[in-house]
Amino acid sequence: MQTHRRQFLKKAGLRLLGIPIIGSSFYSHAFGKDSKLKTKGQTLLPQFGKARSVIQIWMWGGPSHLETFDPKPGAGKDYIGSWDKPLTTNVPSIEISQSLPMLARCADLYSVIRTMTHGTNHHEVAAYMMQTGRMPGGNVVYPSIGAVISKIKGYDAGYQSPIPPYVVLTTSQGRFSECGFLGPKYKPFVTGGDPSKSPFLVSGYVVEGITEKRQLERQKLLESLDTFGHAAADDTLIHEIETARKNAYNLMFGDAVKIFDLGREPDKIREEYGKNWFGQSCLMARRLIQEGVPYVTINYRGWDTHKRHFETLTRRQPEWDRGLSTLLKELADLGLLDTTIIWWGGEFGRNPKIGWDSPWFGGRGHFGRCFNVMLAGGGFRGGQVVGTSDATGENIISRPVAPQDLLGSIYRMLGIDPDAPMPNEKGITVPNMPPASPEGRLDELM
Repeated sequence: MQTHRRQFLKKAGLRLLGIPIIGSSFYSHAFGKDSKLKTKGQTLLPQFGKARSVIQIWMWGGPSHLETFDPKPGAGKDYIGSWDKPLTTNVPSIEISQSLPMLARCADLYSVIRTMTHGTNHHEVAAYMMQTGRMPGGNVVYPSIGAVISKIKGYDAGYQSPIPPYVVLTTSQGRFSECGFLGPKYKPFVTGGDPSKSPFLVSGYVVEGITEKRQLERQKLLESLDTFGHAAADDTLIHEIETARKNAYNLMFGDAVKIFDLGREPDKIREEYGKNWFGQSCLMARRLIQEGVPYVTINYRGWDTHKRHFETLTRRQPEWDRGLSTLLKELADLGLLDTTIIWWGGEFGRNPKIGWDSPWFGGRGHFGRCFNVMLAGGGFRGGQVVGTSDATGENIISRPVAPQDLLGSIYRMLGIDPDAPMPNEKGITVPNMPPASPEGRLDELM
């Protein structure tokens, strides 16, 4: 019997995580030009379908577009402070923030959407829209893109890794229910821990202070004490519990633990990413997509910069400049960027008008009217800019991009038809993604 990892916890009563190994290979689908593929009611798009995995870098709180990928050097002190020296990238037509020199050297690998918009300045609503492509409200809570991809590309489609198909590093995103009406089976596995520490204490996989020898001894002790289980070995429920327990231990001592062990990486590589939480999370994401995990989110907290915005950026921008640029370049070197989509962004941007007075001292508020997203890999073109904002970054001049345009385009590059019915057991008839805005999906990047 195939039992979900959350059922393992309930039935076995273990403080462990159990994942079944089921079905055929996740990579068994071929996306030939002339093929017409269906899976669980889904019409796949073979003319796209180059991407196999997604790494989402979620800038929790909302990053400023003026200090990332849409600098405004002539806007004046009330809009940019002293940050008036943007960098020309290796794509001469693209300038980015002066705080991102390493990303400036690899702009040919990614594209920038400068005119994302949804118009809301509320964290919860904005996060929901950016993750689902829909406005909240009504009787239905929609699943996030990660949950939908977990449904279509995960266990239901023959994915067989012991690592869940939707992983979040390292804390829950919160603000919305990622699984929506698909149910808890499609919630992400949240790792916990800190990948820059040794060991990386992954929830259910790696336990602090307990060696493998001690774990094995505890397993033997548990088996010897389980007299009821031995007496009722033929009982169906007892059999399920025993299977769950064995699967949980197989995870702890099997290949899954090795995937999470960053000590297996050369120290030179770890240094290149940066030996901090974000840099090592990027490295961990690379290892997970090499394992075939369809969707990985790096939940990068700390970008709700209402106060002392520039002080925060001066301290923190270098670590994600290094981590993200290294991830892009290493995926390209390994031949994995063509099959891995990377999208960077938050629920909205920051207000272009700076709040200099107390208590803000140079802070920026929420801003959902115009902000930016970075998109790379998976068949998307690099070295492009989508949309134009005005001289202060407050208004869109051309090519607004709605959340459903972005997410629907990601689906297409994964071979998922955004207009096909979303598979579910609830009998809810809705498309994977709402219709595109009047401006359409991101055809200029495909």
